Amino acid sequence: MAHSDFVSVTIVTYNSGRFIKRCIESVLAQRYPLKEIVIVDNASTDGTIDILEQFEDRCQIYYNDENAGFAAAQNQAIKLSNGDWVLTLNPDVLLLPNFIQALVDAGQFDPKIGTVCGKLLTMTAHFEIPELPVVDSTGIYFNPMLRHLDRGSQEVDNGHYLQYEYVFGATAAAALYRRSMIEDISLDGEFFDTDFFVYREDADVAWRAQLMGWKCMYAPYARGYHVRKVLPGNRRALPPEINMHSVKNRFLMRIKNISPDLYWRNAISITARDFTVVMCCLLWEHSSLKAFWFLGRNFRRVMAKRRLIQSCRRVDTEYMASWFQYAPVSKDAPKKMPRNAPREATRETAKSARM
Repeated sequence: MAHSDFVSVTIVTYNSGRFIKRCIESVLAQRYPLKEIVIVDNASTDGTIDILEQFEDRCQIYYNDENAGFAAAQNQAIKLSNGDWVLTLNPDVLLLPNFIQALVDAGQFDPKIGTVCGKLLTMTAHFEIPELPVVDSTGIYFNPMLRHLDRGSQEVDNGHYLQYEYVFGATAAAALYRRSMIEDISLDGEFFDTDFFVYREDADVAWRAQLMGWKCMYAPYARGYHVRKVLPGNRRALPPEINMHSVKNRFLMRIKNISPDLYWRNAISITARDFTVVMCCLLWEHSSLKAFWFLGRNFRRVMAKRRLIQSCRRVDTEYMASWFQYAPVSKDAPKKMPRNAPREATRETAKSARM
């Protein structure tokens, strides 16, 4: 059991009063002893601040005067933290007691593991755990249309994600990042790109980390629950601002990270998806047209980021292309990784399923 590495848990809140108390309590209940909790509130107005004040003796809490966005506030929290590892956590996540320990243990097997993710299962907005367990995420993957999706999302959890595997990246709802990777891939001091504001910033980090030779490990016995608000198919139920950022960030991520060869390999799929996105904005989702105005206005600055990222690239196109498939891609973990679930983790999962 690895206890030597200090872990910082960073949480960004924005009108998170419905969730934040139980989220913090689940972090405080973690059996991993070396941890700190850093919370940045983005000017909440729903009573979140009143709840956070109850934890000021056990957490470092900072209150912003305005909503700086998820990316900027997470960067702020990371800079205020001291851990060898940083666990970014959404307020609507509930962790089982061994979550941090299982992630840190998995991260010890290879110094090039820069990110570790666990198995997130779905729960309702009332923090109710369904009787039949359903997967929320076991890591993220990209398909040839440049859509990034959560591996296993909405599948019944029947025990088919029980192996340690390398995956493309982790959802920032509960992702453990190695400090040395954060420092290595940050651009002008930014780990998450603040141009994204909210949504897709974790996929952008995953892509950049892969380009720079870092790996992401899926640890199956780090388990938690997540209230998922954004899913393919529920776009019309989301606020227009979120949809605008989704469109903007799709193109931002590609401009910065894709190589010409990878683009041409998947040009038909990418073009088909781009045509669909643009036509939907022109015909129905007019509020998202602001995304293209942002891209045009900031194109030179985004291209400067691209040049910096590509100059730091450490892997070849064949390696990157291997990740962009219609079926979720995972790669074998080292043989020395444990293959059987700890009895303790199995008991905790069974107990939580009955809560």
